[in-house]
Amino acid sequence: MAAIVTRVNRWHCPNCGLTDTTFEARPHTRFHTCHRLRGLTAPMLPAGVSAKVELTEWQDYVGKEKVQTDPERGRPVQSVVTTRDDGQDVIVYAPTATADGGAG
Repeated sequence: MAAIVTRVNRWHCPNCGLTDTTFEARPHTRFHTCHRLRGLTAPMLPAGVSAKVELTEWQDYVGKEKVQTDPERGRPVQSVVTTRDDGQDVIVYAPTATADGGAG
């Protein structure tokens, strides 16, 4: 008979304090809607890992592109940056271009 081994992954959010547990054996990252990051989707960190997770607003002109905005302030958001001692991870909210399909 084969033994079934389940991997327990414990997660925490350094901003809002939310904790969670997943049982996925493959490498993965847990995400959640963080109320401290204005309701945007942000990564959770493995329990015991210290890092900071920050929101970066657009510093450039926003023309007709469709950009991600934060629900609280309506400001355009460029990225969510996770900074640890050994490096950074970034979630980039790339703008979406639009085109006019009308005949010229």
